[in-house]
Amino acid sequence: MADVPPNKLSAVAAAREIAAGRLTCEALARACLDRIEAREADVAAFSALDADSVIAKARHLDRQSSRGRLHGLPIGIKDVLDTADLPTQMGSSIYRGNQSRADSAIVAMSRAAGGLIFGKTVTCEFAGMAPRGTRNPHDLARTPGGSSSGSAAAVADFMLPLAFGTQTGGSILRPASFCGIIGYKPTYGTFSRQGLKFAAESLDTIGLFARDVEDIALFADALLGHSSLPATKLAKPRIGLCRTYLWDTKAESETRMAVEEAARRAEAAGALVSVFDLPPGFEDLSIAREVINDVERSRSLAWEWMEHRADISPQLTRSVAAGLKTPEETYIRHLRRAEELRAHFGHATASFDGLIAPAVNGEAPRGLDYAGDPALQALWTLLHVPTLALPAARGPNGMPVAIQVVGRRDEDRKMLALALWLRDEAGIQLPAVMKLSSNQRTAPQASMERGGV
Repeated sequence: MADVPPNKLSAVAAAREIAAGRLTCEALARACLDRIEAREADVAAFSALDADSVIAKARHLDRQSSRGRLHGLPIGIKDVLDTADLPTQMGSSIYRGNQSRADSAIVAMSRAAGGLIFGKTVTCEFAGMAPRGTRNPHDLARTPGGSSSGSAAAVADFMLPLAFGTQTGGSILRPASFCGIIGYKPTYGTFSRQGLKFAAESLDTIGLFARDVEDIALFADALLGHSSLPATKLAKPRIGLCRTYLWDTKAESETRMAVEEAARRAEAAGALVSVFDLPPGFEDLSIAREVINDVERSRSLAWEWMEHRADISPQLTRSVAAGLKTPEETYIRHLRRAEELRAHFGHATASFDGLIAPAVNGEAPRGLDYAGDPALQALWTLLHVPTLALPAARGPNGMPVAIQVVGRRDEDRKMLALALWLRDEAGIQLPAVMKLSSNQRTAPQASMERGGV
C-alpha cells in the first residue's frame, strides 16, 4: 500500500490501513483534499466543502478509538440530504444558503459508524434532469450523468472513496456507468429517507457509490449493522440474460456488446446463463414510471411551485405541469399496475440468482446540458428491486459502459454476491483508472462557489 496514494486506496483497504495504525484519518483526508484542489475547478463535483472543518474532524477521529466500520473514511453527501454542518441547497437557487438544523438519518448513521462527512456533492435541480455544471472526469466535455452528478464524479476522480446518491429513475446507475464506478441502488426502502428532499416519494431510493463491489458491501454493512455478503460465495450462479423490451430502441452498440460479452464470460466461468424475457405487459413500466414521477414531483414541490415558479427549470416545469394535469384515477391505476408487476417479477425470476441487463444507452453523451436517458434504469426503479452498475466495457471513444446486475426484492445480499462473482470469476469489472491526467483540460472551467450551487 506504500506506493498507492491514500486517496486512491479502496474503502476496504483504507479502513484496514487506518485500523492497523499505518494510515491516519488526517493523512487520508489531506490526500483527498489535495486531489480536490487539483481537479475541482475542472470537475465541479462539490456544492459545499469546508476543508478546515474536514481536517479538524479527521484529527478528532484520530484521537478516538474506532467508532465503527467507516472510521475515518471520507464520504460525499448528495445535496438533497440534510446535513447539520453544511448547507442543503438541492441544486436550486431557491435554497441557496439553506441550512438544516439536523442531519438526515443516513448521514447521522454514517457519522455514528465513524464516517468523515466531507462535503455536499452537486445534484441536478431537486434530483431531476437539469444539470448544474459537473463534468465527467474521464472527459470534461461529457456529462457525468445525473442526478447524482457530483457523487459519481468525485468517487471516479479519486476525490473520495464513498458517496451517497439517490435514484428516482436512473440517478445512481446512470452516473455510475458514465463515470466507470460502482453504483448500488438497494431495494426500495432499505435506507431511511428521513431528511431527504423527496422527488417522487414512492420511487426515491438512497443508494451508494464506490469504486469496488467490496467497498459497497462495507458501506452497506456499516449502515445496516449486518453483513451485506453471504458467508459463502456463489459457486455456480443461475443468471438470466435480460435484454429488456427497450433493447431495440435504446441500447447502443457498446451497451449491447457489454451485455452480451458479460453473459458470455459468465457462462465460460461456469454460470448457468439463460435468456430471460420480461413477460408481456412489463412494457407498462415505462409509462407508469413517468406518470407516477410527474404526479409525485408536483406534490413534493407544491410550495416551490406556488412561491418560486420562475426559479424552476424548464425540464422540471414540464414534469410538474404534467403531474398537475394527471387525473387522480390515472395515477392510482398506474400505482396498482406497478404493484402487480412487482409481484409478477418476483415469481418470474424465482429460478435465478440475478439478472444481467443493459444499464445505459451507451457512453456518456457529449455536452453538459443533458444528463442522459434514464429509461433503462427507470423500469427497475419502479419494480423496487436492487440493482448495481458494474463497469464492464469501454465504448468507441474509450468511455466506460456498465452492465446492470438486477436482484429480486429484498435479496440484495444475493445480488451483491453475484456482482462479486462476476468480478472475481468472470473478470468483468473494469479497473477504476482515470483516462485524464490531473491537469488535463478539455473544456472551459466551470464557475462554482464554495457553499453555492
